[in-house]
Amino acid sequence: MSVTQQYLLDTYRARTLGEPAPPAPGTHDRQVVREGRDERRLRAILAGRPARPRFQNALSRWRRRLT
Repeated sequence: MSVTQQYLLDTYRARTLGEPAPPAPGTHDRQVVREGRDERRLRAILAGRPARPRFQNALSRWRRRLT
């Protein structure tokens, strides 16, 4: 069953039971990604590591080697 089919089934079930409809698929994707990033940064800080993303660290190392 696809995500869309499951959403339609859940919407139908909520409507027949008089409950509020579930959020559409993909509605909260950005929020979930942001929360995951914040969680990784917090864990890095608690572990004593810099909270900068790994890509930025790798890019800065690469830039230093070129100069």
